[in-house]
This record gives sequence, C-alpha cells and structure tokens, in this order.
Amino acid sequence: MPSTTRRDRLPFQLRHPRRTLAAVMLAVLAGHAALAQAQERKPTAPPAPVTVFRGVRIFDGKSSALKGPADVLVRGNVIERISTTPLTGSAVAGATVIDGKGRTLMPGMIDAHSHILYAALPMQVLLSGDVGFANLAATKTAENLLMQGFTSVRDLGGPTHSLKKAIDQGLFPGPRIYPSGAFISQTGGHGDFRGPFELSSPPNFPSNITEAIGAARIADGEDAVLRAARENLALGATQLKLMAGGGVTSAYDPLDVSQYTEREFRAAVEAAENWGTYVTVHAYTPRAIQAALRGGVKCIDHGQLADEATARMIAEKGAFWSLQPFLDDEDAVPLPPGPAREKQLEMIRGTETAYKLAKQFGIKIAFGSDALFDPKLAERNGKQLAKIARWFSPAEVLAMATSVNGELLALSGRRGYAGKLGVVEEGALADVLLVDGDPLADINLVADPAKRFVVIMKDGKVYKNTTGK
Repeated sequence: MPSTTRRDRLPFQLRHPRRTLAAVMLAVLAGHAALAQAQERKPTAPPAPVTVFRGVRIFDGKSSALKGPADVLVRGNVIERISTTPLTGSAVAGATVIDGKGRTLMPGMIDAHSHILYAALPMQVLLSGDVGFANLAATKTAENLLMQGFTSVRDLGGPTHSLKKAIDQGLFPGPRIYPSGAFISQTGGHGDFRGPFELSSPPNFPSNITEAIGAARIADGEDAVLRAARENLALGATQLKLMAGGGVTSAYDPLDVSQYTEREFRAAVEAAENWGTYVTVHAYTPRAIQAALRGGVKCIDHGQLADEATARMIAEKGAFWSLQPFLDDEDAVPLPPGPAREKQLEMIRGTETAYKLAKQFGIKIAFGSDALFDPKLAERNGKQLAKIARWFSPAEVLAMATSVNGELLALSGRRGYAGKLGVVEEGALADVLLVDGDPLADINLVADPAKRFVVIMKDGKVYKNTTGK
C-alpha cells in the first residue's frame, strides 16, 4: 500500500484551499444569479388607480372664492395634479374620468369632536357594558358619517381602536378615526360615571364598567394622570382627552367646577409631547380653560362660558378652540327635566358669546358636532355645520370643517395618518367631495348630502358616485 503523509490525512478543504475557495465563490455567484432571476420573475405590483375629475370648480379649503374650472388628477390616494388646461394623452391613460360639469370639488369634511360609539345609542345601553354591541352599532354610524361627507373624525372619548382598525383594513366603510381612547377624568369629574357604590369601593375592587370597557379612566394626582396618559398612548391614542371642568351629563359636578390642577395637566402634556402629540380638554368656564392652557394644552373643546380675557389667552397661546353650535333646538341632546337639563340650558346660553369672542380674537375655530345618544342627531352633522353661518361667512364655515380641522389633526404627528388632510392641493390625500352647486354661495348644500354630494372619495377610493360615470 502506498504510504500516506500527515497532509494526505487532512480534509480536502485544508489540502486544497484555493480550489475550495474557488468553489465557494462560484456557489455564491450562482446564488446571486438565481436570486436575481427570481426577482425578475416576481410579479410587479399593479399600477395605482387613476381618477380624473374633469371641469370642476374648486374650493381648496382655504380660499374665499372658487378656483377653476380645472381638471384634478388623483393617482392612488394622492392628489397628483391640478390643471387649468384639460389633461389629455398619457397623463390620463387608463384613468376613470368623472365629468364635473362645473360642479364644486372640495375637501372631505372633518368632525373634530366625535363620539362614534356613543352617537347612536342611549346612555343606558352604553353603560350596560356590552362594548361588542356598541361597536357593531357604530359601524352604521361610521358609514353614515362617511356618506355625510365626513371623511375624517377626531374621536374624543371611547373604545374606538377596534373600529378604527376595521375601517382601515377595509372591512366596512367609514371615516379615518383619530382616537383619544378612554377620556381621563378626576374622581367626581365629568368622566366619572360610576355609581355611588363603585365610587366608595376599596382599591382592589373590580373595575367599574366604564373603565373596564375603555370608555373612561379615573386618575387623581400627577403620577396617576401620567400613567393613564402613557397607557392611552400605548393603546393607540392619537391625542389625549382630559376633563378640565364640569359637564352636562355627569352626575357629580356642577358646570362651573374646575377639574385637575395645572401640574396634573402638565403631566399629561409632557407624556403626549414625548410621543409627538398633544392634549385637548373638555372645559366650559374661564377658570378651567385658563388652567388647562397654562398646563400646555393645545385645544379647548366647548368653552361656551368663556369670557373676553379667556378668549384673548386662547389666541395668545395659539391654541385651537373646538366649538359646537349648541342651541336649544331640534339638534340639542334630548334630556329630561332636572339638573342635567338645567346645566344644558346654562351652557347653551353661552354659545352666541363664544362664537363672537372667537371671531373677535381671530382664534382658530375647529368644527365638532359632539352628537350623543340619538341616531337622528348622528345624521345631522352637516346641518350643525351650516348653522355656524349665523356668525361666519360660508367660506369661513367650510374652512373650519376642512383646512382648520386638518391643521388640528396634524398636531398628532406620526400618531395620525401620513399625508395632508382638509385641502384640495397637489400632494394632499385624496379625500374629496363633488358638490352639486356652490357651497360658498349656499352653505346649506352641506346639510343635504344625500342629494348634493354626488361623489364621495376617501383615500382615493370612490364610495359614492351618482354622476353616471
């Protein structure tokens, strides 16, 4: 037998390192080639759908007069081009063309104070704790809002995270939702809907129903408020909602009670700012509003009992004022005679002054409906908006529900949806309405969405089209 050396007994890789390295390199190159071929064979994504609105006049969300006529090209979910000359050729190849015939194209409207889960069900049903039924009922409310032309809403209290996810995934139609999650309230505050037995229960007693379903969170003191704020943000809140003063429908607090200290507001504000967002508050009175503003709050909701000094402070802070046209009419939340009804009437008496002060000081006024506990009220958002023409021009009214509310939603930063809302301009998200008529000449067109909104588009998808195209 031939003799073997120590080298002969080594593995092949060690006896022939150059040949081994060459083989490895060939294998690597072959792998790269196979990967490249696989990528070439991978099917490409279909082109984004294209829609062209032909010959429309435009309310851009900001101007006092209509622009155009123009063609507006939507590619995917973005307004790509606005042209005063007709778009033809390759730019519109394969596009769905909607003949505007001189109608008005305007931004999808935004409701800055919504409670989708609470809008269409009586309070007694909601307090039963059947959150599953409440969510199912809210799917109808969500679709109604979209069909009224409200393509986005800021939901200011309630367990709406699941509803938002379902809409975003296309399970059923509805607006974009900016959820606050559970509203944060002090003991005995506007968000405290516990019964007397629950109120005095020991700390380890099972959660009350409103906290158990994520409707409210009771938090007293800076540490508790900070924790509640962080938990809401962790669950997906796009902004935080705190109760800064007394409310109409809450049992324990008179309307003029101030709630939370400046330090407690600051705790929530710092938590929100750390997450790139902000805090809004429920408040009616000067003391409640001013304490919240000193604590760093960026938006006041309601504020019907504000005085001149408070309005000036809102303006100086650059805060938003989310006002509702609460009047003692067919759109008032139905309440039986008693303390809640008396508080409601006290609040309503301040509406006229509040709008006048907001106008006097040039405050950024956001429109919100705050429809509650009645399915009929949940279908009248446009009629509520049209009432503000009592104090402002139609262009100013529409701006509140479009570009101004879009600026408010943008305060949520990355917590919200990527893209610009509330305007018709190149690069903005394609949330638009085609209106049969000129809403700058007749604001009441928005109060008749079934007839006047002939096209409703949200995120580049058409949900209604009665133009025949």
